[in-house]
Amino acid sequence: MEELISRIMAASGLDETLAKKAIGIILAFLQKEGPAAEIGQLMAALPGAQELAEAEGGAKGGLMGAIGGLMGGGGGVMALGGQLMGAGLSMGQIQSVSKEMFAVGREKAGEDTMGAIVGAIPGLGQFV
Repeated sequence: MEELISRIMAASGLDETLAKKAIGIILAFLQKEGPAAEIGQLMAALPGAQELAEAEGGAKGGLMGAIGGLMGGGGGVMALGGQLMGAGLSMGQIQSVSKEMFAVGREKAGEDTMGAIVGAIPGLGQFV
């Protein structure tokens, strides 16, 4: 997890606290929206991931989450973006964090696992 946090800080310019928060928000989203088997593989490949996801799992999506909720379901990627922006990330930082997280995921959990996750969540591919 420390490697992931360091790489996200370097890629996005976030401080450690915000980098951990962003990672937790994304992991909690993936657990909610993604295929269980592949998410389990990803979480197992990233020691400490479950703790970060649980720390952010109760967070609400703010305005974007509310709009997504009106559209049905949890709002998907739109709600995730709203949550990350609500935490203080810019759109550029969100893209940097997402790209780096999925690069580390491919290294640790494998291309097939990450491909299945991206393929199962509508709209996620545009951020990774």
